[in-house]
Amino acid sequence: MRYWRALPALLALGTGCALPLDDEPTASEQPSSLEAPLTWEPCTTRARLLKDIAPGAPGSEPESLVRGEDGLFFTADDGTHGRELWVSSGTGGAGSFLVKDIRPGLDSSEPNELTRVGDKLFFTADDGVHGRELWVSDGTASGTFLVKDIHASPLELGPSGLVEFNGRVYFAAEDEVNGRELWVSDGTASGTFMVEDLYPGDDIFSPGTPGSSSPRRMTRTSESFYFVANVGRRVKLWRSEGVPGATPVFDAVEDNVVFNMTPVGSGPLFFLVDNDEGEASLWVTRGTLASTRKLRFFPGAYPHDMTALNGKLYFSAGRPRGGLEGDPAGEELWVSDGSVSGTRRLKDIHPGPGDSRPGSLKVMNRKLFFAADDGVRGRELWVSDGTSGGTKLLKDLEPGATGSLPTELAPIEGTLFFSAETSGRGREAWLSDGTAGGTRALTEIAPGAASASPSGFIRSGWDVFFTADDGTHGRELWALPFRPEDRCSR
Repeated sequence: MRYWRALPALLALGTGCALPLDDEPTASEQPSSLEAPLTWEPCTTRARLLKDIAPGAPGSEPESLVRGEDGLFFTADDGTHGRELWVSSGTGGAGSFLVKDIRPGLDSSEPNELTRVGDKLFFTADDGVHGRELWVSDGTASGTFLVKDIHASPLELGPSGLVEFNGRVYFAAEDEVNGRELWVSDGTASGTFMVEDLYPGDDIFSPGTPGSSSPRRMTRTSESFYFVANVGRRVKLWRSEGVPGATPVFDAVEDNVVFNMTPVGSGPLFFLVDNDEGEASLWVTRGTLASTRKLRFFPGAYPHDMTALNGKLYFSAGRPRGGLEGDPAGEELWVSDGSVSGTRRLKDIHPGPGDSRPGSLKVMNRKLFFAADDGVRGRELWVSDGTSGGTKLLKDLEPGATGSLPTELAPIEGTLFFSAETSGRGREAWLSDGTAGGTRALTEIAPGAASASPSGFIRSGWDVFFTADDGTHGRELWALPFRPEDRCSR
């Protein structure tokens, strides 16, 4: 049963003033545990520009949109302060503001890896003094600060790979003693420390310098998180519960690349292994070395868009023409249940040697939505219930061999937002309830054949935010009112 927690009613401005959030649900409007799940809907088809953050410039280019406790966090460059951390409540004008000029002046602190942990936002930034370090923010200037100067040198790489787990943020960092290892933070200096030194002693390749396991590609599940780290010449995939005692679940030679870790519910973790030849095998683990096994080698391009649905893994894969005898030609939609025999092509959408190139795989209402080209109607929006017979074209938005080229698929509360390009309208924002009849365009942002090229769809409060270029203001932040049914008039 879905519920929603009332968000705080006030969002403090960086100036110290307070601004009410735009139509946030109140405590009295929360459905009880006996009520049906809320049904959300767009209140209009017309999105609004929230603020011209960089007037007279090509646009502030908002990036890294993240839903926060009290509003939407993002980074932007207003042409005066450089690229810094901003927040928006969804209201126009003063509702979108600079949180803090971390690196004063035109220079940018370049906030990166924005990661929400409870009511805090963690990120990395360079204030021009300490180098790139870990920062935290509650959406106010006074509540935005350097957590800890982990490495004294401003030239150090800085924290990376931020992932939330059990109410804290885990990441890779290097101090002056232990090399680059796994760290954790609760947002305080005393609560920021190394979890464990996976590669103690000197680096075998550089005696006299600390060994660095260099944790990377952090991927969390409901019960643990996984990451790749080196120990000497070995590349290992590790499982951690956030305390000392991480265990390896895959051990490879030094030239292997382990990547694209994808959990399927609370069950297996799938991942790819490249043997340094530009091709990859699909592997699966249930969290132990004994349960880790290879499922299939895919010559040619890497499998991609690995997505979990109904206890199985779906992805795009294939082989180049003229590949190994017996392998299916073309890049198509595949599925795996974690067994060798259950790792198979789901459907040949572009029959024969052609490539349908499924991409942007997203799950909504227990179905898989993606873009693909069947060789006749061009690249369009498809839907699958996980079976070959239930994999079909959802709607032909642009008749002809090119198609509408859907991208930026984002399922939000039962509505699929995406970007598509059609004749006379350019690339604009669309939405779908999962049916052909319920798939429609929003009002154009860039009129005529010009393209607004919307991207980054995300809900915060009672709005769906995204970035777009209307041809006048450059790329800026836009919002569409999106609320529980019967609340659009409020």
